[in-house]
Amino acid sequence: MMLLKRMALVVMLSGMSETAIAQQTPPPAEPSTHTEPWWNSKYGEADTIGALNNLSPKIVKDAAKLIKTGKAYALGVPTGPDTPAYGNRKITIERTPGPGSDFTPNGTQRVTSFDERVTTSMGIGTQIDGLAHLGVDHHYYNGIEGKDLAGSYKLDIASIPPIVTRGVLIDMTKHYKKPMLEVGDTYNKAEIMAAAKAQKVTIRKGDVVLFHTNWIEKATTDRELYRRNEPGLGEEGAQYLADLGVVAVGSDTIALEALPSPPGKTFIVHQTLLAKNGVHIFESLDTRELARDGASEFLFVLGAPRIQGTVQMVINPVAIR
Repeated sequence: MMLLKRMALVVMLSGMSETAIAQQTPPPAEPSTHTEPWWNSKYGEADTIGALNNLSPKIVKDAAKLIKTGKAYALGVPTGPDTPAYGNRKITIERTPGPGSDFTPNGTQRVTSFDERVTTSMGIGTQIDGLAHLGVDHHYYNGIEGKDLAGSYKLDIASIPPIVTRGVLIDMTKHYKKPMLEVGDTYNKAEIMAAAKAQKVTIRKGDVVLFHTNWIEKATTDRELYRRNEPGLGEEGAQYLADLGVVAVGSDTIALEALPSPPGKTFIVHQTLLAKNGVHIFESLDTRELARDGASEFLFVLGAPRIQGTVQMVINPVAIR
């Protein structure tokens, strides 16, 4: 009897269809379809300039009407080998011909000249951070993957339009009632709104928003502190500004955001502005003269050098009021 039962079981198993057996086997894993909402830009799947789409000829004309005195302010700091720089960034500059060369003039016109050789990161001194500078898990603005940015000109500074718009300076030293903000001072939506209200200025779509903390003074009095830690913008404040439609945010600090970063949120403001919202960042601006003159709004002008492939660039923006 036992033998008959075993034979019956063998016959039953052999009669099972391949389809039935396959139904008991897990299917091979599908390719990952992981996505995140911020990967898709509201400006379109082919967009590469982010919030700069908010600029317009009308904004330029309206900003030009802010000029009352004609005074121009250079917001860039002189940049050289002694300029405090983040991390291991450095710049070397050589004049050619250099010392010890033959300086005998040639020809009847006695023409002489100099050239230069510069080796540098573009993230030294007053600078703009482009949308390819910092991302989240190898994804950058509009979901572009790091492997597509490496070795390409995608999202480079040379591709952005001139930034001509209304500039707004928010003086955080007045809000905090101190001559210079300190490490640990982090301003977010509430602080920004209160400071703007006190200055009787409204942040609008298309604006460039600059913060004055006077931390730039540390660049000469305590270079090491200036390049490591700083007061600055917080994550909520960054998202608030992005939601208003500003095209860029800057400060007189080396990294714009408060450093050290909150635990587990390294450079969260950069991720929020650059990667997730396409808002450019300005760093190490010299806002002192604007603040002394009480300039809350002005014409802001920047034509960034168009060196292809760069993700940052040394700049000298100009404010005119």
